[in-house]
Amino acid sequence: MPSRKFADGEVVRGRWPGSSLYYEVEILSHDSNSQLYTVKYKDGTELELKENDIKPLTSFRQRKGGSTSSSPSRRRGSRSRSRSRSPGRLPKGARRSASASHQADIKEARREVEVKLTPLVLKPFGNSISRYNGEPEHIERNDVPRKNTQEKFNLSQESSYISTQYRLRPRREEIRLKEMDSKEEKFVTKELAVRTFEVTPIQAKDLEFGGVPGVFLIMFGLPVFLFLLLLMCKQKDPSLLNFPPPLPALYELWETRVFGVYLLWFLIQALFYLLPVGKVVEGMPLIDGRRLKYRLNGFYAFILTFAVIGTCLFQGVEFHYVYRHFLQFALAATVFCVVLSVYLYMRSLKAPRKDLSPASSGNAVYDFFIGRELNPRIGTFDLKYFCELRPGLIGWVVINLVMLLAEMKIQSRAVPSLAMILVNSFQLLYVVDALWNEEAVLTTMDIIHDGFGFMLAFGDLVWVPFIYSFQAFYLVSHPNEVSWPMASLMIVLKLCGYIIFRGANSQKNAFRKNPSDPKLSHLKTIHTSTGKNLLVSGWWGFVRHPNYLGDLIMALAWSLPCGFNHILPYFYVVYFTMLLVHREARDEYQ
Repeated sequence: MPSRKFADGEVVRGRWPGSSLYYEVEILSHDSNSQLYTVKYKDGTELELKENDIKPLTSFRQRKGGSTSSSPSRRRGSRSRSRSRSPGRLPKGARRSASASHQADIKEARREVEVKLTPLVLKPFGNSISRYNGEPEHIERNDVPRKNTQEKFNLSQESSYISTQYRLRPRREEIRLKEMDSKEEKFVTKELAVRTFEVTPIQAKDLEFGGVPGVFLIMFGLPVFLFLLLLMCKQKDPSLLNFPPPLPALYELWETRVFGVYLLWFLIQALFYLLPVGKVVEGMPLIDGRRLKYRLNGFYAFILTFAVIGTCLFQGVEFHYVYRHFLQFALAATVFCVVLSVYLYMRSLKAPRKDLSPASSGNAVYDFFIGRELNPRIGTFDLKYFCELRPGLIGWVVINLVMLLAEMKIQSRAVPSLAMILVNSFQLLYVVDALWNEEAVLTTMDIIHDGFGFMLAFGDLVWVPFIYSFQAFYLVSHPNEVSWPMASLMIVLKLCGYIIFRGANSQKNAFRKNPSDPKLSHLKTIHTSTGKNLLVSGWWGFVRHPNYLGDLIMALAWSLPCGFNHILPYFYVVYFTMLLVHREARDEYQ
């Protein structure tokens, strides 16, 4: 049996498969049957190499230290130079040849990098998410782009290796060559961005949500289902046996004054968004390398909103009006969403290719639904980012407060019921957490992958405020008395879900922001074929999506105060489970 030439743990030079380039590697193990060495490169890549593809470091060091010059003065590094030809001075033609050879090597290295990049850039660009308002969870939160670590490693190694072969050049020539190396690397990086950007349109078989027929049904079915659900809840007996509920005339659902109030609400939130308060941060890199800036002032907008509402209550404004016209407000929000979606699609037709969403397909119906433009902006006003957390999410809390006041008035209570207090408190914590950690939304799938179209507009502006407040709306007409021992158990359940949810998201966000943070050194990751890393320890070592688990536990906690007389208040838990299962499938696909 042949003896081993290299020992485990030894640092040597290994040839990259399919090339003539050698990089520093560590011997991990040796298979005596196949006579293959398992080696590990500096970027973490592990490969099996033959023995003749491995060379000791000493062979390269000798080459590095060697000199083709026979001039003693040059070997001593003397600055005195004779203008006469010495046996050690290379002829001009030879020096030019060496320089040309160097450039050829650089080009070879660049071609090598391009070859290795090809499998990566042909994949659709995308990232992953969690969304605080429960909409499509924003790309998997714990995956982080590797920022072309391997490509940069290959370039720097090759440049270092080549530069050791020509030590006879004057210092100024070496500087010039280093500048050339830098330009070559920048060129490859730029070319990578362009290649990544020029992704072929999504084929019909890859369209999500059932393709064009699926999104067509969703766009018409969701608004209808929303109104049926609200009408069911207003019935005295909201049993499934009483489905469908009596339908009102269409003219009874529309009121111009209500639409005006909704527009006023939207404009007030837009005004708060434009206030020059809160820090400005950069979002995730776009496919062309840009990083958009976002102002984080959602929590300030929340405080200002409730300062205005408190003032209105003190002045005697009747908020019961919102409850009495709840269906009209839902229709007003739906109409506004449709108009906004049409505007977004029309403006996207004039948007440059670099501003389009990776999820867009070229089909008009599908792109109207999924969103064609990734980050539609009017000046610095980012429409998608604004709608993500402001009008709908803050409106959810306002509607809950309206339901609490309506319960006291309709049921002639001096104080709200314990069940209503629990629902309001649980959901208030959820919204405040989302606004306090507003920066985390910038890494979600909604922001970095999906365009802004009907899907997100309807979800943010209609579904969130009018469906997520469903438990409070239910309790106004169907009171449920909760004992303090049961309330205590619900609080514990809510806190457990919140701890899991916040712990997982905080760990994920910290990892995405700075993967090399010493505080995260104990976390383990695995590398994926998309070039991203997934956390597989900490919270992310217990279950595949701990943030989803925490979300579902909290959803159950704020449905339990409604009791068990009807299944209607638990629609949110059922829907949210289906949503997160679908979101997980989207994450895995990305």
